[in-house]
Amino acid sequence: MVLWYSGGNTWGTFIGFAKGYHDAQLPVGVSRFWSPTFLWFYVWFLVSTALFAGFWKIISNNPWQRWSIWGSAFILFNIWFGVQVSVAINAWYVPFWDLIQKMLSDGGGDLSALYSETLVFLYIAMVAVTLAVINAFFTSHYVFRWRTAMNEYYTEHWEQLRHIEGASQRVQEDTMRFATIMEDLGVELVKAVMILIAFLPILFQLSKHVPVLPIVGELEHSLVWAAIVWAAFGTVLLMVVGVKLPGLQFNNQKVEAAYRKELVYGEDHAERAKPATLKELFSRVRKNYFRLYFHYAYFNLVATWYKQLDILYSLVVLFPAIASGKMTLGLINQIGGVFDKVRESFQYLISSWKTIIELLSIYKRLKAFESILHK
Repeated sequence: MVLWYSGGNTWGTFIGFAKGYHDAQLPVGVSRFWSPTFLWFYVWFLVSTALFAGFWKIISNNPWQRWSIWGSAFILFNIWFGVQVSVAINAWYVPFWDLIQKMLSDGGGDLSALYSETLVFLYIAMVAVTLAVINAFFTSHYVFRWRTAMNEYYTEHWEQLRHIEGASQRVQEDTMRFATIMEDLGVELVKAVMILIAFLPILFQLSKHVPVLPIVGELEHSLVWAAIVWAAFGTVLLMVVGVKLPGLQFNNQKVEAAYRKELVYGEDHAERAKPATLKELFSRVRKNYFRLYFHYAYFNLVATWYKQLDILYSLVVLFPAIASGKMTLGLINQIGGVFDKVRESFQYLISSWKTIIELLSIYKRLKAFESILHK
């Protein structure tokens, strides 16, 4: 990817693409997906993946290699393509909304032009929906293969692990949740990075239409700075507010496992799971849950307020430019769309923080579980 953006995107001329193809204006519509720029990227990505797969097969051959490399590459390609669909839809905003504004200003217009522009969106949307369904289906299989690999590893060492408290839950439940959550977070992280790569240059260009920000005043690259500062503020705020949650989630699983294990022993042994013992174990469960509820209460309060203010933020940023009368309806929608995409990408940690907390607690449990194998 680094090589591509360092000049590789222009090398298509060596295999027959017209000179200057990479600088050509992309069409606003579904035809952009088979333009020379896109066709060259498809070839580039396929060849790069094949070379990496061949190299890795020599370095470290294992039974899950095809799913690991080719499966990951397929998911990455779908994420990239999904981002390009978003870019195409954003480019469609300007002619569509400007057409509506012109009709409203002129007292009417050609109805067929509205239908024509709507069809442009529908063609792009059909590609997006089809791709999303295929990607969701494939990702489900990919995650299950990941879980299978972890399951096989633990079952091979079951004799060493079976005596650990909650061993069955680690193998059956935590491997499933770890693979699923890790895949979800990984996909969203890659998507956030690719959105930044695709939309940040556009936001830099659009910033010239918004030279002034509320309170701050004139600022070069105003929209970029507005997105970064707001996202950084929210990220730091929620990380500080939610700093205790991963540890509490980890403790919660420990006390639940101890309570569940005593109940299981009580099914087969009359001397186990006595009322006094169960009462003590459940009191620990109760104490940890109440602490968890308390800390989640103020975390959710802060997170909800931030999200509510976030809805208004992108519009408030445009107020000075709108008040100056230099913005068209199409430009407002395009800037709003690009700004929201960039801002949401910078807010990856904010939107994923609760899931990250759960992942950290699962990781701690699996790490403690595996530590017995290294003794």
